[in-house]
Amino acid sequence: MRNFSHKLKLSSALLKRLQHRVTAGNLNSPRCFTTTEGHRPTIVHKRSLDILHDPWFNKGTAFSMTERDRLDLRGLLPPNVMSSKQQIERFMVDLKRLEVNARDGPSDPNALAKWRILNRLHDRNETMYYKVLIDNIEEYAPIVYTPTVGLVCQNYSGLFRRPRGMYFSAEDRGEMMSMVYNWPSEQVDMIVVTDGSRILGLGDQGVQGIGIAIGKLDLYVAAAGINPQRVLPVMIDVGTNNEKLLADPLYLGLQQHRLEGDEYISVIDEFMEAVFTRWPHVIVQFEDFQSKWAFKLLQRYRNTYRMFNDDVQGTAGVAIAGLLGAVRAQGRPMIDFPKMKIVVAGAGSAGIGVLNAARKTMARMLGNTEIAFESARSQFWVVDANGLITEARENIDLEARPFARKVNEADRQGLKEGASLVDVVRKVKPDVLLGLSAVGGLFSKEVLEALKESTSTRPAIFPMSNPTTNAECTPEEAFSIVGENIIFASGSPFKNVDLGNGHVGHCNQGNNMYLFPGIGLGTLLAGARIISDGMLQAAAECLAAYMTEEEVLNGIIYPPISRIRDITKEVAAAVIKEAIEEDLAEGYRDIDSRELCRLNQEEINTFVENNMWSPEYPTLIYKND
Repeated sequence: MRNFSHKLKLSSALLKRLQHRVTAGNLNSPRCFTTTEGHRPTIVHKRSLDILHDPWFNKGTAFSMTERDRLDLRGLLPPNVMSSKQQIERFMVDLKRLEVNARDGPSDPNALAKWRILNRLHDRNETMYYKVLIDNIEEYAPIVYTPTVGLVCQNYSGLFRRPRGMYFSAEDRGEMMSMVYNWPSEQVDMIVVTDGSRILGLGDQGVQGIGIAIGKLDLYVAAAGINPQRVLPVMIDVGTNNEKLLADPLYLGLQQHRLEGDEYISVIDEFMEAVFTRWPHVIVQFEDFQSKWAFKLLQRYRNTYRMFNDDVQGTAGVAIAGLLGAVRAQGRPMIDFPKMKIVVAGAGSAGIGVLNAARKTMARMLGNTEIAFESARSQFWVVDANGLITEARENIDLEARPFARKVNEADRQGLKEGASLVDVVRKVKPDVLLGLSAVGGLFSKEVLEALKESTSTRPAIFPMSNPTTNAECTPEEAFSIVGENIIFASGSPFKNVDLGNGHVGHCNQGNNMYLFPGIGLGTLLAGARIISDGMLQAAAECLAAYMTEEEVLNGIIYPPISRIRDITKEVAAAVIKEAIEEDLAEGYRDIDSRELCRLNQEEINTFVENNMWSPEYPTLIYKND
């Protein structure tokens, strides 16, 4: 610590000498000059992100609100102005944390350290960063996104160094239309926005949820080839109900409880109007909004703006692809999907999203919406924190109501309102046990033992909750208790299980990154007016059909992450084709809708591939204004 203090003193002395040389006019720098010695202002010839990305002048969160307005920084930093003392305290807390050589990752003891190293590379050289990420996507996707991103969000106030993305807060009401022009890019193709209210399975993380938007856009660049200069992570800070954060003096967000009702809606409305006014063709992906707002905002905007909610629609699509894969793995055609008995643990935005998507998939297969509705009602058994959901439940959530079991149906199975998960599994004997509860370990030994009585020759177990600590069970538990012949898929990555005798239990990861990059890229290249249910269904069906028969029969229902660019290209092409068939495509850049409609499948694939950005250094030419 003595050496560290000594270096600080030397740095301070060096800084004073440099400041003197500046004030005396001896430092030949084109960037600034100071009029006289002392505390006179420093004149800078840059504003906005140029200031924040310049280590000479960046103050980070210490910029006052006056400076933020004067330098076009409003919205580019978290809203809480920190003193230099607080900044140093944050740094020292993080430094001490690093000194404690403890496990800091859910499955990788060095996960957070790897994230820091990658983040520093991102700060100084984006092209190299994305090249490293693409070339090592299987290793680093779990670092830049789930599961490590959950840990990053929990520690974001301590990890914050340089800003990335924009922050729109409740304090910015009435200012967002002008704030959006503080972002320097003339064109933005993709925005991922969160309000931090339900980050993965970690709950309310407030402003720290920006980490989830940053991680998602890293995957958009790596998997879909969206130009990194045309992506924008956004945090909408309307406060937090996390009392720990509210009591933390080093928390970077608004230290007030969350807005509710019309006040909340007005903030989101103003944000949407602002970004679509500046960038009319942008796509906005909503991420990790709590359930009560996720559905409401999706229905509010989806027919007006190019937007979708990945937790509701992306998770549903990946789950549907997995369910269709499970049908194939049982040696049955995908058209048999409406016959499967499925127990769903969790009735939040993800769980209900899967149920709605399943109903729509059944409708496409059966060709009759009414039959599909009844089939979904009869094939799905939904269990939440209060047990089995039936029509006898009081104050049933409106989104869950269509999937509540009729009382007489439950009675025939020997089940009552609120029946436990283990009782439901024991009585229903499902083909699939699907977990979207965010409750780690929910699939207990008793639940898995009950699943052994399934009528399926090859039951499927899908603990889909993130991060790893929230997975409903581990693959070791599933294979050892239920048997070697199961189909296993999780939301977070797990290693395959050695079953002995040369047999392997395949641990499929039902990761949203199989779909959302292709949905976004396909929507962008089609120039689709909206993102329709048909486009989302086409994406899921494309993913389900991607695996070969041999792979599926071996229990592999999702492809390896190493093939993500190829998967994304296929999904994007399927989305474009569906957009054309639904007459939603308006074209992209030099290709108008008429030319797009004339492309065959091979030409669509080539069109997608040719419009995917790759990390190559461009030739640079300097021109002095």
